[in-house]
Amino acid sequence: MKILFLDQSGKPGGAELCLLDIAKAYRDRCLVCLFADGSFRAMLEEEQIPVKVLATSIDVQKDSSTLQGVYSIGRLIPVALEVARLSRQYDLIYANTQKALVVGALASVLSRRPLVFHLHDILSLEHFSRTNQRIAMTLANRFASVVIANSLASQSAFIAAGGQAKLTQVVYNGFNLDCYRDVASQSQPTRQALGFTDPDFVVGHFSRLAPWKGQHLLIAALTHCPESVSAILVGDALFGEGDYVTQLQQQVKDLNLEHRVRFIGFRSDVAALMAACDLVAHTSTAPEPFGRVIVEAMLCGTPVVAAAAGGAMELVADGVTGWLVAPGDPVKLATVIQQCDARPELVKEIAATARIQASQRFDLTAISRQIDRILIQVAG
Repeated sequence: MKILFLDQSGKPGGAELCLLDIAKAYRDRCLVCLFADGSFRAMLEEEQIPVKVLATSIDVQKDSSTLQGVYSIGRLIPVALEVARLSRQYDLIYANTQKALVVGALASVLSRRPLVFHLHDILSLEHFSRTNQRIAMTLANRFASVVIANSLASQSAFIAAGGQAKLTQVVYNGFNLDCYRDVASQSQPTRQALGFTDPDFVVGHFSRLAPWKGQHLLIAALTHCPESVSAILVGDALFGEGDYVTQLQQQVKDLNLEHRVRFIGFRSDVAALMAACDLVAHTSTAPEPFGRVIVEAMLCGTPVVAAAAGGAMELVADGVTGWLVAPGDPVKLATVIQQCDARPELVKEIAATARIQASQRFDLTAISRQIDRILIQVAG
């Protein structure tokens, strides 16, 4: 079975990291087409996965109007023609993002190859305009053989927006467990490199810096915590969100927290950084489709507090494998942080339970088999 993967981004977000893991199993019989160049291409090449950049200058916004949506589709037609030509050498087209769905649907019609759509988003008005929802629903319902949703929350939102339930199958993201086995041994050297000592309680936030990811909430929560509590923000702005980074830096300055908040930027040693933290905070203000950082922290043996919405609620059992707090509530977040600081033995027990459950639920080997069965059915 030969697969043509499509993805709109040249930068590695959650959807791209998931695609990277899936494509590894087909590296000798697939091609990944990207609609923009960037570090994600290098990551694919490092794994010896064939990749081709179909560069476009199209900037599709999540809040596009009907006119903008139609105009964007028109500009994608040349790309779709190229994808249709390429796809005749493959058994199916695998669209991994929204723009990839548009291109993949057009190419599927032209090349008569089946289309798989991997849904990594919650199709709600908090994330997408009505126009973009309508375009996604129309194309998925009409042209996709199957829609793989990355959580029950994503599946439910797809159906609520008008998607056909019979098309959907839920498959969680998979993780290579070997990448997280020995990270505990790196925790102390990493803490020292960051300038933290044993008494310090370090809360880590791992995400691109964007308003809906809620880094400002963690900063606000620190004002309700003892001086010994610090935070590291791992990530940076990706999609024209540089103003938010400036706002965060100003917030830190206004609250006199410069000595307690560190902007780390993008890092490749995420697992080591997570292991060096005493707690990982997920603070999204809108429902998260899945929440990769939550599972990664669990696999590292680091406890997690997450916003109680979307896919996060499928990953965390409150008080059993982590903690859930209402989105947008820095005071409740601070309460959990202080409880974790005060009760290290309980925290250790919860983190151990989370690690076992995450290893069982999100093993990449099992998830890859699940994906493969779906693709065989579609291609067959």
